[in-house]
Amino acid sequence: MNAWPKSSALLQENEKWIPGGVVSLNRKSEPNICFVKGKGSRVWDLEGNEYIDYQAGFAAAFLGHNDPDVNRAVEATLHADSLLMSAGPTNLEGIFAALFVKHVPTADSIQITTTGSEATYHAIRIARAVTGRDHVIVMQGGYNGWHNDVACNVISPLSEIGARVSPGEYPIDALSAGIPAGHQSLVHVVNYNDIESIRYVLKRYPVACLIMEPILQNVGILKPQEGYLQAVRKLADEEGFLLIFDEVKTGFRHALGGYQSIVGVQPDLSSFGKAVANGYPMGVIAGKKEYMDYFIHPEKKKRVLIAGTYNAHPLTTAAAIATVEKLADPKADVYGHVERLGATLEKGLFDIFSKKGRPFRIARQGSAYCVYFMDHVPVDFHDIANHHDFAFDKQYRERLISEGIFNFPTPIKQGSISFAHTEADIAETLEKTQKIVAAI
Repeated sequence: MNAWPKSSALLQENEKWIPGGVVSLNRKSEPNICFVKGKGSRVWDLEGNEYIDYQAGFAAAFLGHNDPDVNRAVEATLHADSLLMSAGPTNLEGIFAALFVKHVPTADSIQITTTGSEATYHAIRIARAVTGRDHVIVMQGGYNGWHNDVACNVISPLSEIGARVSPGEYPIDALSAGIPAGHQSLVHVVNYNDIESIRYVLKRYPVACLIMEPILQNVGILKPQEGYLQAVRKLADEEGFLLIFDEVKTGFRHALGGYQSIVGVQPDLSSFGKAVANGYPMGVIAGKKEYMDYFIHPEKKKRVLIAGTYNAHPLTTAAAIATVEKLADPKADVYGHVERLGATLEKGLFDIFSKKGRPFRIARQGSAYCVYFMDHVPVDFHDIANHHDFAFDKQYRERLISEGIFNFPTPIKQGSISFAHTEADIAETLEKTQKIVAAI
């Protein structure tokens, strides 16, 4: 029986005009549910069902859906008759840039895009301009956007990438057709937490940059082992490539200064997005002045182009300013609140699964979490692929959805707590989790 007939009908209608029926195919899932309303920690689907939401727009709605302070800032900007686009600088983009640089100590300056993928694209382009090299290192299991340089090797089947090798690199498992073979030859995939594989690539290719999520948050919550990020930073300094932290997901969700401020490792460039404007469409490239100034390099052949009619759109920029101000407000205590909820949820899940007799581990960083059904905390993607019970994970997520707890129904995707979640939300989540785990 189809529990979401209206959502299915809508998808079929959309397919008449949109290939696949969804404008971002990463949003397509099974079950495919159309959500029509979000407020705080809750979302409602086309059928009228209510859910406690832990998907949060792929972790973007950090303050919660339709945060009132963010909405007021957007409404005020709209009612002020702000120009949607014009010529020259705008006051809002300067206000946001100053706020960002104030709170992200590793950023001397920024540029603003409309999406996180654009931000990672520009960061790689800067690295190539600075170094005069073309090759790029990415992480197996990391996601850094949709463009040719990085659209590969996220949740790859082992039949495509083979067994773990160290030191070494992995075959390209492209996420898209249409990427030229010559372009793919410039991209080198290594396993996370494997410094020797980075050295292996560096000995063989002129590397412009290594781009990585400092925590891999598209395959759950895969944390760096002690000293790993520091070793990558040291290697970048020794070998002359740029270190780019893709903080589109980790960014403002874990700390106002980014996850880099937690681990104390300064990248050369960073990309931010998602939580920066609480889900309004914005990406940010940030970094050291000597590299960011390649956007205005006096030599034309070294100058990096950045353009975009909708970059720093006033409504989005107003949302971003309001978001940063709220995150920085000690009275709001955003990070303290989500940490307390995260700890409560982690302990509750531990107690529930401990009684099940099935191997599990819970990985959490602040408000982001994932339950792995394996007997140890994974260190890289191959570890997950070889040991995680994907079938049980899928069943677990589908049962949660049927009980009104929404996390993305694809195994090993992270759960995201928002500032709008309450202790009552966590208690209800644990109560329903206890029920479904007992049943399966």
